[in-house]
Amino acid sequence: FQWHIITLAVLVLYVYGNEYERGNYKAIAAGLALYSVHWFVEIVNALIQHFSGHALWTVPGNTAFSIMVGVGIEISLMFSIAGIVATKILPKDPAARILGVNSRVFVAVSSAAAASIIEIFLVRTPGFAWVYPFWGALPVFITVYIPFFAAAVYAYDAPLKKSMPLIGALGAIDVAGLVVFGLLGWI
Repeated sequence: FQWHIITLAVLVLYVYGNEYERGNYKAIAAGLALYSVHWFVEIVNALIQHFSGHALWTVPGNTAFSIMVGVGIEISLMFSIAGIVATKILPKDPAARILGVNSRVFVAVSSAAAASIIEIFLVRTPGFAWVYPFWGALPVFITVYIPFFAAAVYAYDAPLKKSMPLIGALGAIDVAGLVVFGLLGWI
């Protein structure tokens, strides 16, 4: 346990509370959608660790609390608000274009690219590791970060009647995976 986790958790609550107070339920949906996809890929990474002996990425140390092989509490708290952050750069008009590209596609892809580039620097620290030689910025960009930010953008633009069942289903899959695979000792 390290005390900075309390501060980070309160900041996450502040972000969600602020969006709730403003009635910005679309941003909350975006945050929860990205976070649900985040947990899904973390469960898959832990299962890869169980069945192959090596995860695709790991958090070998330098975390206040290691949740699973590839995620510490700090990373998890950061991803819990990353979808909300992405909505702050979306133009109000869903049909708007940025550099000739639909703004939603542009924000999802550019946010995914930025996250992948940040990971290039993180793997040069002792706190984060890509395990396999084939696993790097491009596979992370395509298989992890594009789904993260695509889910956030979709949830933001979709009517809540459509986004909330999706978030609920993703959350249920995540909880079921954590419980079942956790009880089996696989994650």
